[in-house]
Amino acid sequence: MIRNIAFLHTVPFLVEPFSSLVAENLSGVACFHVVDEGILREVFRDGVLAPKVLRRILEHSVLAAQAGAELIVFTCSSTSPAVDCIRPLTDVPILKVDEPMAETAVRLGSKIGVVATVRTTLEPSAALVKSEAERQGKTVEVDARLEAEAFQARLSGNVSEHDRIIRQACADLAARNDVVVLAQASMAHLAESLQSELKRPVLSSPPLCMEALKKLVGDRQS
Repeated sequence: MIRNIAFLHTVPFLVEPFSSLVAENLSGVACFHVVDEGILREVFRDGVLAPKVLRRILEHSVLAAQAGAELIVFTCSSTSPAVDCIRPLTDVPILKVDEPMAETAVRLGSKIGVVATVRTTLEPSAALVKSEAERQGKTVEVDARLEAEAFQARLSGNVSEHDRIIRQACADLAARNDVVVLAQASMAHLAESLQSELKRPVLSSPPLCMEALKKLVGDRQS
């Protein structure tokens, strides 16, 4: 029975949204958060997930399990390759926040647009979609787009500029793809309005992750 979920973040502004989502969707389930902003800085600097970063991510996972987590969710897509490495080394299940989103994207279309604001997220997200397509036995085209200026705007607190850039990128992608994927949870607040405007499925990871968590919690409580 899952009663406690740990969320591992590399940006602090995701703590409140995920706390709210758990409260709204997972009755009787508690959560706690681990935030390590240094991971993303090191990945940006090195351009890769260096061994020292992998060790740090593993340590966070082990400590989260020791603190009582019965399920761990990684909310940073840039750390996705690390999750594949550490899953066999942890005693509790680990979910990548964007795994349910990739599954849904592949199910909905064969031309999939992916927008990200950092390169270290863009490449793992595109790879995850392709891996999921292979698992489903489908052929897909991934149209990946990087909007680095949006990330800088968000870091500086200029959310309106971040949103303007992402909206334009999504409009361009929607014109030539079946589905648009927002590769980072930091863009989730735009998904609903974009889907209405663009008349295309626009997927964000937090709500789809919650649906997956509800199933995981239910399966382990039955």
